[in-house]
Amino acid sequence: MEIPSKYDPQKVEEHWYQYWMEHDFFSSIPDEREPYTIVIPPPNVTGVLHMGHMLNNTLQDVLIRRARLMGKNACWVPGADHAAIATEAKVVAKLKAEGIEKSDLTREQFLEHVWVWTNEYGGVIFEQLKKLGCSLDWKRKKFTMDDDMSASVIKVFVDLYEKDLIYRGYRMVNWDPEAKTTLSDEEVIYEERQGMLYYLSYPIEGSDEKVTIATTRPETILGDTAICINPNDERYSHLRGKKAIVPICNRVIPIIEDEYVDIEFGTGCLKVTPAHDENDKNLGDKHGLEVVDIFNEDATLNSYGLHYEGKDRFVVRKEIAKELEEKGFLVKTEQHINKVGTSERTKAVIEPRLSDQWFLKMEGLAKPALESVLKTGEVKLHPKKFENTYRHWMENIRDWNISRQLWWGQQIPAYYYGNGKEDFVVAETPEEALKMAQSKNPKIQESDLKQDPDALDTWFSSWLWPISVFGGILDPDNEEINYYYPTSDLITGPDILFFWVARMIISGYEYRGKRPFENVYLTGLVRDKQRRKMSKSLGNSPDALKLMEDFGADGVRVGLLLSSPAGNDLLFDEALCQQGKNFANKIWNAFRLVKGWEVAELEQPESAKIGVEWYEAKFNQTLAEVDDHFSKYRISDALMAIYKLVWDDFCSWLLEIVKPAYQKPIDKKTYDAVIHWFEENLKLLHPFMPFLTEEVWQHIATRTPQEALVVSNWPKTSSNKPELIEAFDFASEVISGIRTIRKEKNIPQKEPLELSVLNSEGTGGSMDTIIVKLGNISALEMVDSGLEGALSFRVKSNEYFVPIGGAIDVEAEIKKITEELNYTKGFLQSVQKKLGNERFVNNAPEKVVAIERKKAADAEAKIETLEKSLASLG
Repeated sequence: MEIPSKYDPQKVEEHWYQYWMEHDFFSSIPDEREPYTIVIPPPNVTGVLHMGHMLNNTLQDVLIRRARLMGKNACWVPGADHAAIATEAKVVAKLKAEGIEKSDLTREQFLEHVWVWTNEYGGVIFEQLKKLGCSLDWKRKKFTMDDDMSASVIKVFVDLYEKDLIYRGYRMVNWDPEAKTTLSDEEVIYEERQGMLYYLSYPIEGSDEKVTIATTRPETILGDTAICINPNDERYSHLRGKKAIVPICNRVIPIIEDEYVDIEFGTGCLKVTPAHDENDKNLGDKHGLEVVDIFNEDATLNSYGLHYEGKDRFVVRKEIAKELEEKGFLVKTEQHINKVGTSERTKAVIEPRLSDQWFLKMEGLAKPALESVLKTGEVKLHPKKFENTYRHWMENIRDWNISRQLWWGQQIPAYYYGNGKEDFVVAETPEEALKMAQSKNPKIQESDLKQDPDALDTWFSSWLWPISVFGGILDPDNEEINYYYPTSDLITGPDILFFWVARMIISGYEYRGKRPFENVYLTGLVRDKQRRKMSKSLGNSPDALKLMEDFGADGVRVGLLLSSPAGNDLLFDEALCQQGKNFANKIWNAFRLVKGWEVAELEQPESAKIGVEWYEAKFNQTLAEVDDHFSKYRISDALMAIYKLVWDDFCSWLLEIVKPAYQKPIDKKTYDAVIHWFEENLKLLHPFMPFLTEEVWQHIATRTPQEALVVSNWPKTSSNKPELIEAFDFASEVISGIRTIRKEKNIPQKEPLELSVLNSEGTGGSMDTIIVKLGNISALEMVDSGLEGALSFRVKSNEYFVPIGGAIDVEAEIKKITEELNYTKGFLQSVQKKLGNERFVNNAPEKVVAIERKKAADAEAKIETLEKSLASLG
């Protein structure tokens, strides 16, 4: 097979992904092997590949490919989430652009539009994941609205209802007026915003007196049903039992007393609007106040808004403030910063609203999930710092509002059969619901049943994901769930640690009695160089496909992972992808170099023999380090260790050591060894750079599909011979010293040099052959004293001399060495002064003092070498 002169990622990537798919390498079925399972965090069906997806899925692919190489039955389950709010919003917007309102359609008609949209756009991200190289088992692709997945959700709802864990309640909820649905507390993002504090005066009934309150939302005065004062506030004791008049609407409201009121905040008087504030609702319930809801579901004002009816709340805020000022009710305004709740999905400002909703009791369910992370360690978070966040959420857990006022999603299986809200049954199917209703009233017909129109929260389907993808809800004892569950690792972002991760752990213990996964690897956010979160609105998020087009999928994968420690944000720079691309080219060029050598049956040179032995030791040392990094989920560190091994140790050292002389052949024993270690390198690199490594692997030899790299074996660790590595490290310093002299004196590498060594520390005799070859040394000898007219350098206690005769300007060299000597003496003096300070030596950490002492010793040794060099130059 001819080796192209340049590596072409586009051509290679398409070819090998198709090859892997054709030979079914990503598929998994239960067998006798140890399973290694990852379920993908299902991207929204509305989604396209962005930087966060790329990081997250690259990490998953690295783990799954390594597990496959380790002989495990690797199963990575793909899928998508129906993303109720986001998807419904997109379809509503699309229909509106076509002149169709959602309200003009039946539920069935609207859902037809949603399915058309989903089928058209829902697979986009999967094709993009293939381009990234993700080795998902595509035969297992799931969607949270698949029939079996929906049936699992409904079955769980019914089960939890029958366990008295699901209930219906009239509560204050977070209302998204854009999506026209309730949200859970976790779906509300609080932002600090600059606003105004309005001081308004309310007349006291039957007198000329007024009482002043402060509010950030003057439009809500139309829903006021009381004014509250603190019973301990003497300023207002004379108002007890009196009534106030709400400006503009002229509603007469009582003045009540409650210690809830903060005497120090604002004026010490509180307007009470039970329909539009949770704390006000609690006060209203306590004091039996009327509830006046002034908003429609889209946050425009209703008939209680009087002449503002039909106008948006924020428009009314400006207009009513002006009216209050004109009528003398606005005392003053002040700048005010407060926290405003916004919808995670639509970004709309949340409106507190009283509504009938379905709730899941969480306190009892959460206990096993709390203990599994914080007590037993059955589930491990990486990094551990997120345990505190997890603890805070789980110890302060509230009942989960699981109903949404949407049509896209699993419809709540509650069926009403009477006139009252309490006349309902909960069942998995309409047929079962009819039987249950008829047991209460035999006259009930199927047409009398009305299913609750609300859909379940999207997270109520995805919290079952690790169980439901293997059919474990509908058939709790099937072969797949018993084999693949619990899964192995979960890779996700910390922003959904509670939304999804904690809830999956809860459902795992409730429905399997086991954890859903053992390890949770939490990625950081991908930010730009200015530390800003990447987003479409900022325009700082690069096009994922364009990146892969420019740098190759492997280059982008390496670029993302080189600086992506678990839990820490990644400061993304395209230069990282260029580094990844350069690495791919380095490997390709190294491969072309090796394959370009002529091979002959020759005796193996000693330098090559030692070089190969050293690389074997170095490889095993790195392999142990890499395996350790993987065990601790330090994926970025694992890649960096492999990167250094391949770039520095293999390409820069080993290939130079064994490289035959110009137009000379290499001996077969050395060549075979180099190919062997090249292949071992490819195995280590494959999880990170699957396309490039498979391409090189297949060029090395003709292989059957069973011999493809994707299904080969991860290297096994053996003794790394630290003494050999140490000896080589010493030799490499010597070689670097020789190269420095060549560079500084402009002496070509092809010009041989002599090298003398004083006070041999045991450079490791065997390594001398490598020093001779890489340094291009014509003669290496031990001497008893320094050489005059020679340049020198020191490695540990050894001093090396390179006689160069008339090749240098002696006067210029003396001047240069003298300057360096004077600088080093000054540096030594400053260090000695610090070490002579008793306060520093006694109070500084031992490690810091040790570093300063080493600096002094190194400086003394350098001064000695420089002085000898000066003496030798006369």
